Amino acid sequence: MRHLSSSIGRIAFIFSIAIVLAIFPYLEHASAHAYSAGYNTLTLTKEQTEMAFSIDELSVIELTDGDIDDNKMLDETEFAEVKDNLLDILQQSITLKIGNEEQSWTEVESIVLNRQGGASKAVLKAVYPPVSATQSISLTDNLYKEDSKTNYVDLLTVNYGAQKSTSALSADNRTWTLQLMDAEYSGLPQNLDQLTETPSTEEPVANPEQAESRNSAMSGAFSFFQLGMNHILGGYDHLLFLFSLLIARQTFKQYASMITAFTIAHSLTLTLTVLGIIHLSPRIIEPGIALSICYVAIDNIVRKQVSYRWLLTFLFGLIHGMGFADILNEMDIPRNELAIDLTSFNLGIEAVQLVIVATLVPLLYQFHRNKHARKVVLAGSGVALVLGAAWLFERIFAA
Repeated sequence: MRHLSSSIGRIAFIFSIAIVLAIFPYLEHASAHAYSAGYNTLTLTKEQTEMAFSIDELSVIELTDGDIDDNKMLDETEFAEVKDNLLDILQQSITLKIGNEEQSWTEVESIVLNRQGGASKAVLKAVYPPVSATQSISLTDNLYKEDSKTNYVDLLTVNYGAQKSTSALSADNRTWTLQLMDAEYSGLPQNLDQLTETPSTEEPVANPEQAESRNSAMSGAFSFFQLGMNHILGGYDHLLFLFSLLIARQTFKQYASMITAFTIAHSLTLTLTVLGIIHLSPRIIEPGIALSICYVAIDNIVRKQVSYRWLLTFLFGLIHGMGFADILNEMDIPRNELAIDLTSFNLGIEAVQLVIVATLVPLLYQFHRNKHARKVVLAGSGVALVLGAAWLFERIFAA
């Protein structure tokens, strides 16, 4: 039994070090650009299909290599130089099909750099042919498809008459499809000038056309579940915070109360932030997340026995929840889909978190029986402190 405990302890030791080493190479990438996001809105009318697509400034720099002075920003001259290249990349990567036939945009209305401090974006408005009654329409986004290091998501909103559809296109889930029914086509405005902000109806499903819309909504919900999973897996700072929380020696009750507190806290602020009830600038949130890693790492180093960690975790969980919400804040999610999309996104986060905790905690129980456990906690926490401090410095400096 003692031999088994020693073996499991060594496995836990190797597993813990592997997590830290796996995160370390992504320090520069994660601190600079942990997530690339495109915000895409399709508006269907009987006259045309308009796409309004925006992508963050750092993505434009990565895609076009246009940052000549290497200051992580594009000035107007630099953007003018790469604008045509960016158009070519987007045209090759974003495919719109109507009736299973690939369409080319008939007009580029504008492509501009919308300067908003740290949230600057390149914004493209392009026009495609209109969709007809009973035709299907689909959009596929293969931007960053071959770049495994970039966690890219296209947050898509589709306006068709009084209805909206949402989807999060990421990882292997890159295609959105809608079969337009007769009644839905009849409800389309003639052109953009006739658009009205009519809320989506909440009528029960009474016919096949409404059932089709319900199926589309459920498909969108699953895409948000996948987005939640990908978001935390690509959030190296969130993973390192979780690792720092778990590595310290604790009882099962302490682990359970800590994870419960973290879940409640980040779910609360995630929901309140997406609903627009609370709002803090990323210039506060991002350094706060890095600071949480540093604080927990120092706590692990200076204290052999941690206590009341659930309270500490709850407070920092409030900050992490606002960080989780950042990816959804600019998406115009319809009110009748907001609850299910938000819940699905949060469940995706929780699913990954649960798997990590369920895998690590039994190993850590055995690991802490090893006489070298304290040294490993100090080493792992030291690495977490260095990474957290580097992120903190970078994010304060960037702010």
